Amino acid sequence: MPDTTATPAAADAANARTTQATIGLENRVARWLRSPIGALFAQAWFDRLAYILLTRWFFPLSRLWAAAREAEGSPERFIKSVPIEPAPKLSGRLTRALERFEVARRAVTAAEERWEAAFFGPGETGPDDLVAIEMDRIDRRTTYNATRRHFRFLRKRPFPAIRWETPHPEQLESEAYREFTNAKTAFAPPETMPEVAVSRTVPAPTGRDYWLRFASPSPIMNDTVYARVHEPEGVENPPTLVFGHGVCVEFDHWHNLIDEVADLSRAGIRVIRPEAPWHGRRVLPGRFGGETLFARTPLGVLELFTAAVREQAVLLDWARNHTSGPVALGGSSLGAMISQATIVNARDWPERLRPDAAFLITPCARHEDAAVKGVMAKAWGTASRSEEIGWSQEKTAEVMDLVDPHGAPSIDPARIVVILGSRDQVTPYHSGLKLVEDWGVPAENVFTWPLGHFSIPLRMMRDARPLGRFMSVLGSL
Repeated sequence: MPDTTATPAAADAANARTTQATIGLENRVARWLRSPIGALFAQAWFDRLAYILLTRWFFPLSRLWAAAREAEGSPERFIKSVPIEPAPKLSGRLTRALERFEVARRAVTAAEERWEAAFFGPGETGPDDLVAIEMDRIDRRTTYNATRRHFRFLRKRPFPAIRWETPHPEQLESEAYREFTNAKTAFAPPETMPEVAVSRTVPAPTGRDYWLRFASPSPIMNDTVYARVHEPEGVENPPTLVFGHGVCVEFDHWHNLIDEVADLSRAGIRVIRPEAPWHGRRVLPGRFGGETLFARTPLGVLELFTAAVREQAVLLDWARNHTSGPVALGGSSLGAMISQATIVNARDWPERLRPDAAFLITPCARHEDAAVKGVMAKAWGTASRSEEIGWSQEKTAEVMDLVDPHGAPSIDPARIVVILGSRDQVTPYHSGLKLVEDWGVPAENVFTWPLGHFSIPLRMMRDARPLGRFMSVLGSL
């Protein structure tokens, strides 16, 4: 269990510092979004703005930022990694940008090493120091992520949105991928659960936070999974929600991101937020968060989902061992689709690993609808790139079908709550609606808003009905 050896006085002092350092920002964002001005942004027009900002600014700058990660200060390696045509007249600006990037990287690397030692190391660290170390980590990580801006002078130069690593179709037929063609093996929980390390705790606005850490049971990932836990204070055997994030979202590495489910922690529900494969601490060298998923489509979808489902099994097992309350799965976008894959495949799992309820935001019945046909996939050109390598539409659909949720869920549909956007083109609305209909989710559990993919979280800050309905479902178990 998390460390609880701090004295009450020290805990109170640390809580005050944390409140001053974090809850002020959180409350300002929440108050702003819930104000009349915030209401202007929780509208469908925001989706168009978000799409433009993402496709013209954030993702191009992310590709340049990822190249800087691989370049390690070398302009030549940077140019090769993007890749981009050399521009001698810009060499001075590029050199200075890489120097600023390296300063931020060294600072965040040192901060994360201190964090790892303080939260998971064998020594003792006082609660005040833990608060300071965590705040330093998130400060420096946010600064490091923001070094994307140093490369904006290259944004209008032609370069690929993704550094492609598309596998050849023959790879699916190889020995290494044979198990992926059978859902019973590809999505089976680990025979032996990995050991889950639990960090020390820090006080947080909704109770206390700590982290879980374990080896991914996926041989393809071969890395370490981290999950942040928001633990309500003073609740014995709290209900638990394992909640996954969207693609390219790295919630534990930026200040002040919107938290759609923060009210659940305030209401006494434990929320576990794992980092998906190829995101956050799990990003591969020379990549930005989530890029590998698209770079390796369609096999990247199969690789990520089989890993993430097995990792959810580990978290379900951990939660069962740490509460007698109900345990639910959920997520937004990518996180919702991972959870729905788990919910279906859990029919063949031991009963204790089957979730009791689900909360899905903008899910998709068919992964092809999002990963190939969705508006973001079209912006990146994943379908055309796959076809260039030799993936026919039929072969791509065959891979996606291996991941799609077939058949009835392992959960009573009355325990599933879903939010859909009727103007969603990222995880298209018609596909999410098909999932709801196929599963027989009752109408009172489905919230359909006239919004797109990116405005849904803003609306959730103003409309508590879906969370309220989900809490009612948990309360009935």
